[in-house]
Amino acid sequence: MTNLKIALQKSGRLNEDSIKLLKECGISINNGKDQLMAQASNFPLEVLYLRNADIPQYVRDGVADIAVIGDNTEIEKETGIVNLLELGFSKCRLSIAVPKSADFQDISWLQGKRIATSYPNSLRKFLAANNLEAEIHEISGSVEIAPNIGLADAICDLVSTGSTLFKNGLKEVYRMFDSQAVLFANPNLSADKKAILDQLIFRINSVLISKSNKYILLNAPEKALDAICSLLPGMRSPTIIPLQRKGWVSVHAVVNENKFWEVIDNLRNAGAEGILIIPIEKMIL
Repeated sequence: MTNLKIALQKSGRLNEDSIKLLKECGISINNGKDQLMAQASNFPLEVLYLRNADIPQYVRDGVADIAVIGDNTEIEKETGIVNLLELGFSKCRLSIAVPKSADFQDISWLQGKRIATSYPNSLRKFLAANNLEAEIHEISGSVEIAPNIGLADAICDLVSTGSTLFKNGLKEVYRMFDSQAVLFANPNLSADKKAILDQLIFRINSVLISKSNKYILLNAPEKALDAICSLLPGMRSPTIIPLQRKGWVSVHAVVNENKFWEVIDNLRNAGAEGILIIPIEKMIL
């Protein structure tokens, strides 16, 4: 039987969120503690737990078929694997940070400086694109301590909340690019593996769509129905159910979370009552 091999980060937040996503897709993984390989019990999927920086090349070489990694990793490695789907978690950014005392006005400040980073290729391209020259010090970890020990004048590193920079007396001064978890694939998958991948992507999309929408139920007077329905486009149109109380109906619809509170306020102003909000577990379009 053909199995699709997916590479995941061995440990850390990206690992946890990736496993959670697979579980939300209804995939059960038999992974014991410290296992480097695990098999799904109810889907043709085999999980490989690998060092994050190595994953793009493993996918490129066909050791793994697909992977969940931050797109910053592939931007740095440039292995040519295929970006299939943005997953919306593990969001961060690759940024330049300098000591809080530095008089940084613009990126020209970096000219001739020493910059510590775990992303030398991305930094090198950034400097070249801006006609800057700097001394790059490649460090595999704890980049933020480099200015404090006199190794560098600035750092180029991933930033999430910025708390680590703050603790080390640094400030973020330039955002190079944003990153998030992405599903990548080997560009040369067999037809059998592509079929399994299509099933997996279908499930993932159903989960992702559900996370960005809410199911809403409300009661409304019939005289206000046109105004209320105009605020609730739903997937096609709201569902209208007559209530026992004469002149009233129940309205059911799906609302995008980004516009949620704006819609709720408008519904109340239009005469909606008894508004009930329900999270959506899966959503099939």
